[in-house]
Amino acid sequence: MSTPNPDAASTSCEGPVDESCAEPHCSRCDAVCCRLTVVVMPEDRVPSHLLDTRNGLTVMAHDEEGWCVALDSARMCCSIYESRPEVCRRFVMGGPYCRSVRAEYSERRALGIELVAY
Repeated sequence: MSTPNPDAASTSCEGPVDESCAEPHCSRCDAVCCRLTVVVMPEDRVPSHLLDTRNGLTVMAHDEEGWCVALDSARMCCSIYESRPEVCRRFVMGGPYCRSVRAEYSERRALGIELVAY
């Protein structure tokens, strides 16, 4: 789950998930990664009020709409960017996993299937 650095530059393609753009960018994505289950490791320095326990694992909590609680919804960026979990740091914007998650989301949305956080 790599949400954009608030200082990151935007590119010319705008709007919701747009697979026609050559390079995916968080500024034109529905932030699908911010709805994934993020397992937090003991070495991660995430404030405890942002954590939850699910199936015996420590994970980032989600709000009632399924968003990661660390997401600053007004700016669509991570509010704990500098101390985000390691798994989020490894989720590369435009990387293979990012593209895969975006493609699956786009396909399901085209079929009218809403994204459900587990």
